Amino acid sequence: MREARRSEKRGREVRHLASRWLPVVLVLAILGAGVGAYRFEWGQRYLPWLAADPVTEPEAVLPPAGLDLPEWDPAVDDAAPMVQGADIAPDKVAAAVTPDLTDPDLGKHVVGAVSSLTPGSPVWTTGDGRYLPASTTKLLTLGAALATLGPDHTFTTRVVRGEAPREVVLVGGGDPQLASQPVALAEAESTYPARADVTTLALTAAKALGGRGRVKVSFDDSLFTGPTDNPAWRRDYVPDDIASPITALMVDSGIAPDRLSRSDDPSLAAAQVLASALGAAGLKVVGEPQRVVVPSGTEELASVESAPLSQIAERILDVSDNEGSEVIAHQVGLAVSGEGSFEGGAEAVLQTLGGMGIDVTGDEVYDGSGLSRRNRVSTATLLALLQRAAGPDGEAMRNIVTGLPVAGFTGSLTYRFAEGPPVARGLVRAKTGTLTGVHALAGIAVGRDGEPMAFVFGADKSPDAKKLDAQQALDRAAAALAACRCSQPTG
Repeated sequence: MREARRSEKRGREVRHLASRWLPVVLVLAILGAGVGAYRFEWGQRYLPWLAADPVTEPEAVLPPAGLDLPEWDPAVDDAAPMVQGADIAPDKVAAAVTPDLTDPDLGKHVVGAVSSLTPGSPVWTTGDGRYLPASTTKLLTLGAALATLGPDHTFTTRVVRGEAPREVVLVGGGDPQLASQPVALAEAESTYPARADVTTLALTAAKALGGRGRVKVSFDDSLFTGPTDNPAWRRDYVPDDIASPITALMVDSGIAPDRLSRSDDPSLAAAQVLASALGAAGLKVVGEPQRVVVPSGTEELASVESAPLSQIAERILDVSDNEGSEVIAHQVGLAVSGEGSFEGGAEAVLQTLGGMGIDVTGDEVYDGSGLSRRNRVSTATLLALLQRAAGPDGEAMRNIVTGLPVAGFTGSLTYRFAEGPPVARGLVRAKTGTLTGVHALAGIAVGRDGEPMAFVFGADKSPDAKKLDAQQALDRAAAALAACRCSQPTG
């Protein structure tokens, strides 16, 4: 919990301690995230090495092979002083990562940057610095969203009265995780974060309508504007169900009820869920849902709230949720310029980062997910963002650090890092990025000397036939950081 109720003096003390304790806190958070992964929906589903029941006997859950976790010591003096994290030694970093970053399977254009978590500290770089970021773009999107909207921000989906008698309107609030149905009771404890759903919304609305009679359903998705298919995407992404059309009223990330395809009109699909649920609640639904725009001040019948943005951001990063990140980018556009669109969102993300003092000169961003092959970002931009989010001034954005997948444990890194030093499993957190011929990793690695390092690796001209080999080369480079004593004395 935040220290909001404490005195200003105490707040300054906490921030000071946080800046000095951060390296150790990150190490403990990384280790704890792996052991505690059962809290998340992907924990029991994607971690086959979990033989014990993590709910009833978490102490019996085993780590992956090759990873030794330290003994738990509850007797820690939280007030004990810590030495500020050391800078990296660029020559040591170069010796550690160069053999893997020069792997020919990575292709002709490879970039890399490594630094400590202290802004302005020495940086080791290779390549020209600009690369096609793929899904590492999501770090920019979510960092800007957390800074602009705040980690406690939620998104509201409403049912209001329509203009016609007995008409109800489902109004989209741009909830990126809105579901059609509530989570089954048996899965509720292992689902993270909690999700608002249209069926529960319908039950509340039906009660407000007296639970009987005729009703007509309409829907309003006017919060977002512009095309629902990004012009900067490949033309087949939406038609071939690689990505959903992006609207302010989506359920199940645009996945159709058959779970085999994506909805051509996610907003209509959401309204159909509401109509079906109202019918199941005893009302007689007439006609097909129609798109409308409701005036402000319309009487509200029911509403549901999303989880806080902090939790949504962690989920999006963990599973690399393209639709979720695009909805969030639209929300950033709304907050910054009033334009909730692909273009408005992309411009607002860069504007927000620039306003923090992060140099985005020359960066080109066309979407929030990284699906666009037109995106070009400097490794310095990602490095500065990670440093900011991990530092004492980055409390609002901290969830882009805590939400990074953990090597060998969670999310998109659950089955990666099989090669290279096994110590990396648990000590590397990184966002992945993958498109045809493109591979990227950006995150934080903790070296053998206990010092955390921010890193960004990318290869955007890799032969497609070598995609697995290229991916493994980047994994080995990040693992080499975890196995390296790459710091040097400061001062």
